[in-house]
Amino acid sequence: MANRKKLENGILVTLTDAEEKLRADEETAFSDGTVARAWDACRRNRTRLLKRCDWMSASDFTMSDEWKAYRKALRDLPGTLNDTTVLETITWPDEPS
Repeated sequence: MANRKKLENGILVTLTDAEEKLRADEETAFSDGTVARAWDACRRNRTRLLKRCDWMSASDFTMSDEWKAYRKALRDLPGTLNDTTVLETITWPDEPS
């Protein structure tokens, strides 16, 4: 069952079965369409995506303009939504290659 990954101390590790179940339960809880839960899910996903590339902001790494723009778009995304659009499918910025 455990096939998702999480970032732990800068290393991607596979989730345990218990962590997978917890994530699945959280996703089910957020799917009922309430605005507050939709905002929470949006922010959680945004934070997860930012954490996946936090290592690029280390002082010994020169981040490309594409990565800077991607990270800025992630940080700014909640400000582009409202209580109606957050309930719809959110178009997330594409991670640079």
